[in-house]
Amino acid sequence: MQSRSEIDFGRLALRIKAWGAELGFDKLGVAGIELKEDEAHLLNWLREGRHGAMDYMQRHGMRRARPQELQPGTVRVISARINYFPRAAEDAWQVLNDPQRGYVARYALGRDYHKLMRSRLQKLADRIESEIGSFGYRAFADSAPVLEKALARNAGLGWIGKHTLLLDRNAGSWFFLGELYTDLPLPVDAPSSEHCGTCTRCIDICPTRAITGPKQLDARRCIAYLTIELKDAIPVELRPLIGNRVFGCDDCQLVCPWNRFAQPTREEDFAPRHALDGAKLIELFAWSEEEFLRKTEGMAIRRAGYEGWLRNVAVALGNATPSPEAIEALQARVEHPSMLVREHVTWALAEQQRKRAGGSAPISSSGRGKAAIRNQ
Repeated sequence: MQSRSEIDFGRLALRIKAWGAELGFDKLGVAGIELKEDEAHLLNWLREGRHGAMDYMQRHGMRRARPQELQPGTVRVISARINYFPRAAEDAWQVLNDPQRGYVARYALGRDYHKLMRSRLQKLADRIESEIGSFGYRAFADSAPVLEKALARNAGLGWIGKHTLLLDRNAGSWFFLGELYTDLPLPVDAPSSEHCGTCTRCIDICPTRAITGPKQLDARRCIAYLTIELKDAIPVELRPLIGNRVFGCDDCQLVCPWNRFAQPTREEDFAPRHALDGAKLIELFAWSEEEFLRKTEGMAIRRAGYEGWLRNVAVALGNATPSPEAIEALQARVEHPSMLVREHVTWALAEQQRKRAGGSAPISSSGRGKAAIRNQ
């Protein structure tokens, strides 16, 4: 094995990218560990309380923006991405515009990516080690406090769009990110330039107005936060705006012009399971806890928990077109053991009955989506 002084790090970086492609990564890049501006942005976001109930965002302190504190000895970060948009999924807009069906964010339709990403990063580390000998590293896949989008931007994998997601001109935003923190002084790649221009489609489409300005996200209003991270009751005023989204939200990605260039995933594990790319709400609401656990095994959806799942689907049923079937499904859960579920079921029943009686409808987000499609 070579000593550090004998290693050609420029050549090694090129080989690492080639090995990454062989392992199935769609792109790799190398970043330094300087994130002062991003740290300031994070501090301001936390100070304003925009992280909501995600207390872990504060508990981890600034290690999120200081790679060398999270993993001592780190001098570079190898950032990697894997496309996830499923080739065979139901058309997203058709599902969103059908209030009888439940919408699940496209990233969550198949296998949870965390183990796949970590396993692949470990294989990359093993390949590097077989070439140069032992070196310091640690693999991450949304498994620790890491500013992954900022690092990916600095590694040349894309720029951070106005919706706060990473964007690439040739791949859009439908991809997962992972990192390999390392003590190897590899040459860094040039950061990506920004190409959002004057476009504000992602800001305009957001159903709950969670994107308060370019690169400004209030998680407390974000549907992904409300249906996944939040474990308490969903604020009443936001429930009508959630529509039929039962796990996450993709609206800001669906209207982004750069996603015209996105490539479907090559990973069979990310293909939709159990028809969750457009299942009927009534069917989803009928799942027992055992069925929920069985059908979501190895999937990101399990993160919501069974009570959270019933809460989310109850809200969607309340927003659905009124029908005897929806009311019957909700009534079957009126005495559910969970107070959280009961409260949302009661709200949903009241919404169904109000609409059947011809009551005025709350503000809906469906019109925004159609307008955005017409503008493309």
